[in-house]
Amino acid sequence: MATAALHTVARLRTAAATGDDGGVPVTTPRTPAREAAERELSKREYHQDDPGLLQRLLDWLWDHISSLLGSAAQATPGGWVGLAVLAVVVLLLVVALRMRLGKFRPETTSDSGSLFGNRLRSAAEHRSAAEAHAAADRWSEALQERMRAIVRSLEERALLDRRPGRTADEAASEAGRTLPDHADALRSAARSFDEVTYGERPADAAAYSAVRDIDGALQRAVPRLPETPAPGDTSLLVKHGDRGSDATTPGGGGR
Repeated sequence: MATAALHTVARLRTAAATGDDGGVPVTTPRTPAREAAERELSKREYHQDDPGLLQRLLDWLWDHISSLLGSAAQATPGGWVGLAVLAVVVLLLVVALRMRLGKFRPETTSDSGSLFGNRLRSAAEHRSAAEAHAAADRWSEALQERMRAIVRSLEERALLDRRPGRTADEAASEAGRTLPDHADALRSAARSFDEVTYGERPADAAAYSAVRDIDGALQRAVPRLPETPAPGDTSLLVKHGDRGSDATTPGGGGR
């Protein structure tokens, strides 16, 4: 149908241009003939097989992408082969970086970084949950529960106050002042908890064992309390009597 219409338009244009239509005088001028041809071709039946808007957009995008790739291939040593090798190398670097760093950790607030959930558990319950996860090789969950056991145990011993919304880093920093010999171990356990919880870096048996050992060491740790003078101990007091005796002269209170 489209081909027949094109032939008709061609004959109309030729007739309008030459004034010859097989010996029959042409009575339609050139401009009306062109307009008639355009109206004929604008009819819907001639455009049923035209690509849709989405297809035309995809074709346009593909043409531009092909042009860009062609330009890049010409500028790359080895042409298309060199470009393909470069793309594979970049992809491998991205995958390696993602596996090495894990998910980029956003800044967390105290709510999203809370160490405990809504349910209150004892340290013994957290340790029991940790061992159950470890027995099923769920090392990330086991490490999280063991870190919660550490903090809950410190709270039960009154070495930390119970405070909702506390993060693992905050707990490690506060407990490190009371247990300075274990401050580095506490920070290490908190860092492992953060990497598993927020960085989505899966833990393994070795990581869990390290936090479990820290928990065991902290249960035996003796806190370092501030020094206070014993009853009757005047070594830390200022000896005002001595100072007064130095200020007086022999012979008593004369000028």
